[in-house]
Amino acid sequence: MRAIFLALLLPLSAIAQGPSQTTGQQGDASTVRKNVNVVNLFFVVRDPRGALLPNLAKEEFELREGGKPQTIRYFSAETDLPLTLGLLIDSNGTMQRFLSSEKVLAADFLRQVITEKDLGFILSFDISVDLLQDLTSDIRLLSSGLDRARINLGGGSNGIPGLGEGPVPVVHPKADLVYDAVYLAANEVFGQQVGRKALVMLTDGNDLGSRLKLTDAIEAAQKADTICYVLLLHDPQYPAPNFGAMQQLTVATGGRTIELDRPDRIGDAFSQISRELHSQYSLSYSPDNANRDGTFRKIEVRSKNGYRVQARQGYYAPSH
Repeated sequence: MRAIFLALLLPLSAIAQGPSQTTGQQGDASTVRKNVNVVNLFFVVRDPRGALLPNLAKEEFELREGGKPQTIRYFSAETDLPLTLGLLIDSNGTMQRFLSSEKVLAADFLRQVITEKDLGFILSFDISVDLLQDLTSDIRLLSSGLDRARINLGGGSNGIPGLGEGPVPVVHPKADLVYDAVYLAANEVFGQQVGRKALVMLTDGNDLGSRLKLTDAIEAAQKADTICYVLLLHDPQYPAPNFGAMQQLTVATGGRTIELDRPDRIGDAFSQISRELHSQYSLSYSPDNANRDGTFRKIEVRSKNGYRVQARQGYYAPSH
């Protein structure tokens, strides 16, 4: 039975402040992390041709925060840290051509990525955001969650007023809550987890009716230390996908936007993301700026040999 993840008709304060519906399953380290001023960063590195470089040494990199050099305290090229992975499936009518392929190929992707120490969850979104499968390492349950995704073709007038960056408020039976879905996944699920975290969203990126804005979604993902990937799907009979918004989301969080115009290309896109998740570096540092003021701090990881580093653009300092 399709579980309602969170009623988006609630006041916005209830979304932002309500209790999480997901219990952390990777220990109490999230509490410790919030009380210790340590920044953790996961990233990948590519050569000039775009090939992944997974075995570089710590000495290859330099780290800056706000333009000032920082000391890397911990560094690893290993990828055995637990992963929390969320799949967000756009079930608006514009995705009808892609959904059947998404289900099969996403299930294959989960089998490549999720091990017994990892966790995954499945959301779908259209006029609401629905939790199809809560956090689990059971691939069978995750696949069953994918099977429950259904295209919403509208057929009613109970839409949601557009209060985000979508159109002006109207009653729209085909609302598509892209920004709300990212925010809820980050704030209600990823924010309660520790370790590596990645969100993979399949959508055209065209938000219709979100209560929240793109900036809210990006901030939530950054605060939850979540890398966002977007498989940007385009059916030519519908409006062009919103590449600009999705690119902002993925670049800010250290992920990528992959554009696709045919269902048969989804599998390759999933394979690219799988390879990245298996080629990540991790580093930790204690910032020279120890102020717990809640401000956004820009960070940059550079390769001394000029290789391209794909990492999030910054983090939010603790506020207390």
